[in-house]
Amino acid sequence: MAKGKIVVISGPSGCGKGTVIQELLKCDNRLKLSVSMTTRAPRPGEVNGREYFFTDEKEFKNRIQTGDLLEYTNYNGNYYGTPSKEMYEMQEKGYTILLDIEIEGAANVRKAAPENLLTIFLAPPSFEELERRLVGRGTETAEVIAKRLTRAKEELTEQDKYDYVVVNDDLDNTVKEIYRLIKQ
Repeated sequence: MAKGKIVVISGPSGCGKGTVIQELLKCDNRLKLSVSMTTRAPRPGEVNGREYFFTDEKEFKNRIQTGDLLEYTNYNGNYYGTPSKEMYEMQEKGYTILLDIEIEGAANVRKAAPENLLTIFLAPPSFEELERRLVGRGTETAEVIAKRLTRAKEELTEQDKYDYVVVNDDLDNTVKEIYRLIKQ
Protein backbone atom coordinates (compact mmCIF):
# COMPACT_ATOMS: atom_id res chain seq x y z
CA MET A 1 0.00 0.00 0.00
CA ALA A 2 1.29 3.44 -0.96
CA LYS A 3 2.05 5.91 1.77
CA GLY A 4 -0.55 8.69 1.96
CA LYS A 5 0.06 12.38 1.43
CA ILE A 6 0.13 15.09 4.01
CA VAL A 7 -1.92 18.06 2.83
CA VAL A 8 -1.48 21.33 4.68
CA ILE A 9 -4.31 23.83 4.31
CA SER A 10 -3.57 27.27 5.73
CA GLY A 11 -5.17 30.66 5.52
CA PRO A 12 -6.40 33.48 7.70
CA SER A 13 -8.97 32.86 10.40
CA GLY A 14 -12.38 33.23 8.78
CA CYS A 15 -11.39 32.20 5.26
CA GLY A 16 -13.38 28.97 5.50
CA LYS A 17 -10.73 26.32 6.16
CA GLY A 18 -12.94 24.30 8.50
CA THR A 19 -15.92 24.34 6.15
CA VAL A 20 -13.81 23.42 3.11
CA ILE A 21 -12.13 20.58 5.00
CA GLN A 22 -15.47 19.17 6.17
CA GLU A 23 -16.67 19.14 2.56
CA LEU A 24 -13.43 17.50 1.38
CA LEU A 25 -13.87 14.72 3.92
CA LYS A 26 -17.25 13.93 2.32
CA CYS A 27 -15.55 13.49 -1.09
CA ASP A 28 -13.31 10.54 -0.26
CA ASN A 29 -13.07 8.13 2.68
CA ARG A 30 -9.28 7.98 2.17
CA LEU A 31 -9.04 11.59 3.39
CA LYS A 32 -8.61 11.98 7.14
CA LEU A 33 -8.38 15.09 9.28
CA SER A 34 -5.49 15.34 11.69
CA VAL A 35 -7.09 16.72 14.82
CA SER A 36 -4.94 19.48 16.28
CA MET A 37 -4.38 20.19 19.93
CA THR A 38 -5.05 23.64 21.37
CA THR A 39 -5.11 25.55 24.62
CA ARG A 40 -7.95 27.82 23.47
CA ALA A 41 -11.42 27.35 24.90
CA PRO A 42 -13.93 25.39 22.80
CA ARG A 43 -16.42 27.41 20.74
CA PRO A 44 -20.10 26.54 21.04
CA GLY A 45 -20.75 23.14 19.45
CA GLU A 46 -17.11 22.06 19.34
CA VAL A 47 -16.37 18.62 20.75
CA ASN A 48 -13.07 17.54 22.30
CA GLY A 49 -11.38 15.10 19.94
CA ARG A 50 -13.45 16.13 16.92
CA GLU A 51 -12.53 19.76 16.13
CA TYR A 52 -9.54 19.88 18.48
CA PHE A 53 -8.03 18.13 21.44
CA PHE A 54 -8.59 20.84 24.06
CA THR A 55 -5.97 20.96 26.79
CA ASP A 56 -4.31 23.33 29.20
CA GLU A 57 -0.97 25.06 28.74
CA LYS A 58 0.85 22.76 31.18
CA GLU A 59 -0.13 19.60 29.26
CA PHE A 60 0.63 21.27 25.92
CA LYS A 61 4.13 22.25 27.04
CA ASN A 62 4.66 18.71 28.31
CA ARG A 63 3.82 17.43 24.79
CA ILE A 64 6.39 19.84 23.36
CA GLN A 65 9.05 18.55 25.76
CA THR A 66 8.34 14.88 24.97
CA GLY A 67 8.41 15.46 21.19
CA ASP A 68 4.78 14.39 20.72
CA LEU A 69 3.99 17.26 18.33
CA LEU A 70 4.96 17.43 14.65
CA GLU A 71 4.64 21.20 14.84
CA TYR A 72 3.26 23.80 17.19
CA THR A 73 2.89 27.53 17.54
CA ASN A 74 1.38 30.20 19.73
CA TYR A 75 -1.34 32.02 17.81
CA ASN A 76 -3.18 34.98 19.37
CA GLY A 77 -2.22 33.86 22.87
CA ASN A 78 -3.14 30.17 22.52
CA TYR A 79 -1.02 27.17 21.61
CA TYR A 80 -1.91 24.99 18.61
CA GLY A 81 -0.08 21.85 17.50
CA THR A 82 -0.27 18.60 15.55
CA PRO A 83 0.08 15.33 17.48
CA SER A 84 2.46 13.30 15.34
CA LYS A 85 1.98 9.63 16.27
CA GLU A 86 -1.62 9.25 15.11
CA MET A 87 -0.98 11.24 11.93
CA TYR A 88 1.99 9.10 10.85
CA GLU A 89 0.07 5.89 11.60
CA MET A 90 -2.79 6.98 9.31
CA GLN A 91 -0.35 8.06 6.61
CA GLU A 92 1.40 4.67 6.70
CA LYS A 93 -1.99 3.01 6.13
CA GLY A 94 -2.36 4.99 2.89
CA TYR A 95 -4.66 7.75 4.07
CA THR A 96 -4.19 11.32 2.90
CA ILE A 97 -3.98 13.44 6.02
CA LEU A 98 -5.43 16.96 6.02
CA LEU A 99 -3.80 19.47 8.36
CA ASP A 100 -5.65 22.70 9.14
CA ILE A 101 -2.72 24.77 10.40
CA GLU A 102 -1.46 28.32 10.27
CA ILE A 103 1.58 29.61 8.39
CA GLU A 104 4.21 28.99 11.08
CA GLY A 105 2.97 25.44 11.53
CA ALA A 106 3.07 24.92 7.77
CA ALA A 107 6.69 26.09 7.65
CA ASN A 108 7.54 23.65 10.44
CA VAL A 109 5.82 20.77 8.63
CA ARG A 110 7.78 21.59 5.45
CA LYS A 111 10.97 21.09 7.49
CA ALA A 112 9.84 18.06 9.51
CA ALA A 113 7.92 16.06 6.89
CA PRO A 114 8.76 17.23 3.36
CA GLU A 115 7.98 13.89 1.66
CA ASN A 116 4.50 13.38 0.17
CA LEU A 117 3.62 16.93 1.21
CA LEU A 118 1.19 19.28 -0.56
CA THR A 119 0.66 22.82 0.77
CA ILE A 120 -2.41 24.89 -0.10
CA PHE A 121 -3.11 28.45 0.98
CA LEU A 122 -6.84 29.20 1.20
CA ALA A 123 -7.37 32.89 0.54
CA PRO A 124 -10.49 34.98 1.06
CA PRO A 125 -11.99 36.76 -1.97
CA SER A 126 -11.08 40.09 -0.31
CA PHE A 127 -9.99 41.47 3.01
CA GLU A 128 -13.42 43.09 3.43
CA GLU A 129 -15.12 39.72 2.95
CA LEU A 130 -12.78 38.16 5.52
CA GLU A 131 -13.76 40.84 8.05
CA ARG A 132 -17.46 40.29 7.28
CA ARG A 133 -17.09 36.54 7.87
CA LEU A 134 -15.26 36.99 11.17
CA VAL A 135 -17.84 39.44 12.49
CA GLY A 136 -20.68 37.27 11.15
CA ARG A 137 -19.55 34.23 13.15
CA GLY A 138 -20.51 36.05 16.31
CA THR A 139 -18.14 33.90 18.37
CA GLU A 140 -15.46 36.44 19.30
CA THR A 141 -15.12 39.89 20.83
CA ALA A 142 -14.26 42.94 18.74
CA GLU A 143 -10.77 42.85 20.29
CA VAL A 144 -10.18 39.24 19.19
CA ILE A 145 -11.51 40.00 15.71
CA ALA A 146 -9.13 42.98 15.44
CA LYS A 147 -6.20 40.73 16.40
CA ARG A 148 -7.27 38.12 13.84
CA LEU A 149 -7.51 40.77 11.11
CA THR A 150 -4.06 42.14 11.95
CA ARG A 151 -2.70 38.59 11.82
CA ALA A 152 -4.53 37.94 8.53
CA LYS A 153 -2.65 40.81 6.86
CA GLU A 154 0.64 39.13 7.86
CA GLU A 155 -0.55 35.70 6.73
CA LEU A 156 -1.65 36.93 3.31
CA THR A 157 1.94 38.02 2.60
CA GLU A 158 3.09 34.39 3.04
CA GLN A 159 0.84 32.74 0.44
CA ASP A 160 3.59 32.57 -2.19
CA LYS A 161 5.42 30.01 -0.02
CA TYR A 162 2.67 27.41 -0.71
CA ASP A 163 2.43 24.99 -3.60
CA TYR A 164 -0.99 26.41 -4.53
CA VAL A 165 -3.24 29.34 -3.62
CA VAL A 166 -6.99 28.77 -3.88
CA VAL A 167 -9.43 31.67 -3.42
CA ASN A 168 -12.49 30.61 -1.45
CA ASP A 169 -15.15 32.64 -3.27
CA ASP A 170 -17.51 29.72 -4.01
CA LEU A 171 -17.54 26.72 -1.65
CA ASP A 172 -18.36 24.05 -4.26
CA ASN A 173 -15.72 25.27 -6.71
CA THR A 174 -13.14 25.64 -3.94
CA VAL A 175 -13.72 22.08 -2.72
CA LYS A 176 -13.54 20.68 -6.27
CA GLU A 177 -10.30 22.55 -6.98
CA ILE A 178 -8.59 21.44 -3.77
CA TYR A 179 -9.75 17.83 -4.25
CA ARG A 180 -8.33 17.92 -7.80
CA LEU A 181 -4.99 19.15 -6.43
CA ILE A 182 -4.94 16.39 -3.79
CA LYS A 183 -5.66 13.66 -6.36
CA GLN A 184 -2.88 14.77 -8.77
